[in-house]
Amino acid sequence: MSTPAGTLLTPYIAVLRSRMRAQQSYRLSFASEVFSAFLIGLIEFAEVWVIFHTVKVLGGLDLDAALLLFGLSNTTFALAQVMVGHLDSLPTLIRLGTLDAFHLRPQPLLLQLITSDISLRRLARAAVAIAVLTLGLMRNDIDWGPAAVVLLAITLIGGILIFGGIFVCAAGLQFFLIDGAELTNSFTYGGSFAAMQPASVFPPPLKILFGFAIPVSFTAYLPTICLLGLPGPPLLPSWLAWWTPVATIWVWLLALCLWRIGTRHYQGGGG
Repeated sequence: MSTPAGTLLTPYIAVLRSRMRAQQSYRLSFASEVFSAFLIGLIEFAEVWVIFHTVKVLGGLDLDAALLLFGLSNTTFALAQVMVGHLDSLPTLIRLGTLDAFHLRPQPLLLQLITSDISLRRLARAAVAIAVLTLGLMRNDIDWGPAAVVLLAITLIGGILIFGGIFVCAAGLQFFLIDGAELTNSFTYGGSFAAMQPASVFPPPLKILFGFAIPVSFTAYLPTICLLGLPGPPLLPSWLAWWTPVATIWVWLLALCLWRIGTRHYQGGGG
């Protein structure tokens, strides 16, 4: 007789609920954190706004297209950060020996860590991105047929999963680096910054890096030019946007491989 899904997920859901309640216990502190995350989202958008008000067209995209590019990239990254961004605290858990307690529970380590916390304050940054995305969808001339709707859905789901997988990749590397957060942040937060840029301005090596090795171009740039009917640059034609599920699978295969290698390498906190 199979175990009901609710029974399997109940411990994780209970932990998430307790974390959510704990974050809201100190209301002034929670409000200040939400406001800070909101400001971060506004500042990032202001950077794009200033650039495209100065340059007018960059990499074949105007301001309206840039709104769509920013909205897609930041929405998917912010939501992935809400769900799995706390994995960047793994080095602290390793140094303090706290991670050893997770190994004592008869549950998958990665799933325990993902559901051990949730950062509600980061939803404020996601709200800014969603507002910009809505504006970008309204201001651009998009042929809203079934194909466009499906592509948008694939992009949003795939983008969240791609950025989530990159966070897991970074966490897997931390078992070896410990104090190498700056290096792994160059892939997570650096990948987010790269996703906001028109990939057509990148030199070929960066197009290969952010188009295929760390495929953040699939989270925003490729869907943007595909929705707008633009051909795309060499190496990154717009029709590649439909291959977002393949890019997602690639990222998660790499993520789970690095996580498995990292956990096998881990010998304990030594406390």
